[in-house]
Amino acid sequence: MLPETCGSSLFLALPDDVFAIISRSLSLKDICNLSRCCKSLSALVASEKIWLSQCDVVGIVPTRDLVEWREGVVSYKALCRFLVRVKPLIGIWVHQNPELGNVVYVMPGFVSVVGCRIIPQELGPLGIEDGPILWAPVFEIIGDFDGSTTFLLHGREKGCDFLYPGLVESVEQNCNVLLLEVEPREKRNGCKLLPSKSFTHHSTEEISRKVCRSNSGLSRSQQVAGRNEAVVPFSRLAFGDRRTLLETVTGQVRLMVTDSIREPLFPRLREDAENFQKDLILLLQRRLLLLQMYKFGSDHSCTDFNESTAISAGPIQLELSDIRKSLDRSNSTSTSLNGDDGQTHGNNRKSIGGYFRASIKQILRKSSSLNGGRAMSRLNSSSGENRHALLHDFLNSGDTIGLTLHATKMKLSAYRAWPNMHDTQFALYKLPMRVPMEDQEYAGLWGGTFGWPPGRPTEDKPGKALFFLLLSYEETDGKRSLIATKILEGTHYVLHPNGSAMFIVNIDEPSLDPFPWDSDADSHPVSVKHAFMGEGIANGYGFRYPGSKPGSLFVIQNGLLAFIWKESRAVLTLQRLNLQDLLKKGEQVPALPPVANFSYLTKSYSNVFAGFSNTSTCSSSLRFVLYPI
Repeated sequence: MLPETCGSSLFLALPDDVFAIISRSLSLKDICNLSRCCKSLSALVASEKIWLSQCDVVGIVPTRDLVEWREGVVSYKALCRFLVRVKPLIGIWVHQNPELGNVVYVMPGFVSVVGCRIIPQELGPLGIEDGPILWAPVFEIIGDFDGSTTFLLHGREKGCDFLYPGLVESVEQNCNVLLLEVEPREKRNGCKLLPSKSFTHHSTEEISRKVCRSNSGLSRSQQVAGRNEAVVPFSRLAFGDRRTLLETVTGQVRLMVTDSIREPLFPRLREDAENFQKDLILLLQRRLLLLQMYKFGSDHSCTDFNESTAISAGPIQLELSDIRKSLDRSNSTSTSLNGDDGQTHGNNRKSIGGYFRASIKQILRKSSSLNGGRAMSRLNSSSGENRHALLHDFLNSGDTIGLTLHATKMKLSAYRAWPNMHDTQFALYKLPMRVPMEDQEYAGLWGGTFGWPPGRPTEDKPGKALFFLLLSYEETDGKRSLIATKILEGTHYVLHPNGSAMFIVNIDEPSLDPFPWDSDADSHPVSVKHAFMGEGIANGYGFRYPGSKPGSLFVIQNGLLAFIWKESRAVLTLQRLNLQDLLKKGEQVPALPPVANFSYLTKSYSNVFAGFSNTSTCSSSLRFVLYPI
């Protein structure tokens, strides 16, 4: 077909740079449709400049980073495929347990996105901007050479760091829940849908497409339903079964972290030019090693493990027959949510009543397996839950099994910007981040400490607890309120529950109260731009239902916010945060055991993230105080 007959002559006459600029106003669907019009347009749309523009439109990383990321993929088109898929994951994810904070920030790495847990901590005299923030790795999603995704969960067991490979099953564009699950799959023609040695030159998504080409028009659930009518979703299993499955699978697929792949997970700030270039070289090498481990496995073993418990290298997805054997062995011993290593958090000593309750639960689980889940169904009937599915039925849904990460959209209720969460789901919940606008200029993430001047230590208190607050707007009955929701607290023992409003102010009601101080930490005069009336959190009806007392929010000229309780004159000072830059200047510390590392479900009011078995990783030069449990 000639270009004139399809109306493409105008596009073909344009220089590549001009067409690349025009293509920025087109959607990816429009770009793909153009490529189907004729051979000439198909060749034009395949231009690297076009897909570089599309990568830039996605907006995850700036153009100069895209040029560096291009070294890790076959084309900008492949890079765009990866960026579009992982973009919904970028942002702040939380879980309500423990109360001090379970905050995971997902940010760009190097041809990857990295989930980083912010450790509850105290802030030293250098302040937020200059003092390194402690963080621990949770997971990575790495872009393969063709733009497909590779999932790696981080964890630590018995003094060794491990990676736990899996698949990114689905990422919905408006996802608000991130689920760690186990999924059975069907093996066809010897294909495990995994990087076994017979498929080392193909990505997992390519294998999946070849095997399931006839089902390409069906959803994942429809494809599984077509193979097995009795499909059992992972979420239908009892909590104990889900936990056991996750712990069993992670125990079988783990790959030991060596020094060559331990770090970095992302480059340092570009302003540090020398170290930034060194990091890029290390990141490129590290990524190649990780992809190789993902496809071939690892021959490394941890010396802290007994020979009988060491796991040999193998595919990231397991034969269900092997899983059943592992589950049978695990039934003879009790497992802990946090693992049985030296980092177990909480009190390991059990009372007689605790053993009695554990025995009752074990009996109920056995009764559930024998009687079709009737006992467990009755146990949960008061809470309105459906009967739990049988583990046997779940395992019969496929031939192989492995870790999966699902990013899905769920209908969630919320109270003052904090989502109501399920206590027994291995899930993280995304916080809605509002872009500051003219009428909502204070929306977003803020961090700070109590006291004035901001973060200034005193003789009796060398460090200040670091708080992260999410500021959002709400309008009720014609009144606009600014709500500061606590998402992280760096104290020894929690004072305020996660999701509580540290203060609420009416932005339409000015405050006439004077600011108590005339100068800041640098002895500069304080200039107050605005002041609003409000109420701050206080002791009231209990931990879960705190009271409030009057106060005022002051907007100071250098970008600080300060809320002052009128009666006590306590002051909470805040500054807007760039969490990505803070983490790039931060300090990496060891992770939790894998399942707990994804979402710590055990209720705790102390700093569970501070009990690291390997304290040598925390430099003594850090100006932070981490409380022991």
